[in-house]
Amino acid sequence: MSTEKHQITVNGLVVDVVRKNIKNLHLGVYPPAGRVRVAAPLRVNDEAVRLLIISKSAWIKCQQAKFEGQERQSAREFVSGESHYYQGNRYLLNVIYRKGSPGVIIRNNKTMDLYVRPGSDTPERERILTTWYRRRLKEEIAPLIAKWEEVIGVKVAEWGVKQMKTRWGTCNIEARRIWLNLELIKKPVHCLEFIIVHEMIHLLERHHNDRFIAYMNSFMPLWQHYREELNRAPLGHESWEY
Repeated sequence: MSTEKHQITVNGLVVDVVRKNIKNLHLGVYPPAGRVRVAAPLRVNDEAVRLLIISKSAWIKCQQAKFEGQERQSAREFVSGESHYYQGNRYLLNVIYRKGSPGVIIRNNKTMDLYVRPGSDTPERERILTTWYRRRLKEEIAPLIAKWEEVIGVKVAEWGVKQMKTRWGTCNIEARRIWLNLELIKKPVHCLEFIIVHEMIHLLERHHNDRFIAYMNSFMPLWQHYREELNRAPLGHESWEY
């Protein structure tokens, strides 16, 4: 698919413009900093984008103000007392130094025990928790893909997990391969399921057009609610781009 990416400035506001083979203009404001992005049809010029931004300036400022007021997580040091998230719930990290195998245990619905060897530094503690997150996420993904293959009527040839900065998921349509963002393990399971369904529907419809939205409405009527929940703070993550 042909695409073109560049930036324009409208009344001091920097706007990312992405031209695609789509029918309509799509405006989005994304956390954490309120980045403005317009997806535009290939035939639409920058003047039309400028007019859209001007007409929606009040709405854009409102969205940016919401993001500014949201709670943000500072850089994690993986020490006792920090807040960490798992499946939409907040836990206080409790680092336990001991000999033996490292690991993670959720306790009392409020504590995340992180077992590490004596002398473990920050990168090592992060690696242990990340490994645990990745294993837990893969355990959730497999049955969800199997479930939705039956419902949607498509087959996923391959899937995997990786860390992504600006996408919750991607789909290589030709290879029928889906990648899911590791950060999804920190969100409620229904948010993970929403992204899986979204990527799998791309196997029926490549573009985010009316047909795609109709599929989403049919298979998952509450998908817009899940999308809003997914992009909500305090997880300092870039938005899933729609």
